[in-house]
Amino acid sequence: MSNKAEWQLHDPYVYGMLAKQIGTTIGVQTTRGALRGILKAVQPDHLVVEMGGTPFYVRSQQIIWVHPAKVHQAKAQQVKQKN
Repeated sequence: MSNKAEWQLHDPYVYGMLAKQIGTTIGVQTTRGALRGILKAVQPDHLVVEMGGTPFYVRSQQIIWVHPAKVHQAKAQQVKQKN
């Protein structure tokens, strides 16, 4: 029995696209429901979406789709100032 853990990047194009979206507001549909918030981090196996100041960790394999979310201009300015 080996103690080596095998790891594999399942969706490299999705990972690459999301890595370019850090700091923006996104919508994410998962197998358990939808999230909308600021994309804070992207890792090969999960991403972090912040909603109301709380980070939510979403497993990459649970994601069905992702889209850039439209935000009001004033809200977008607030987000940019915080980052």
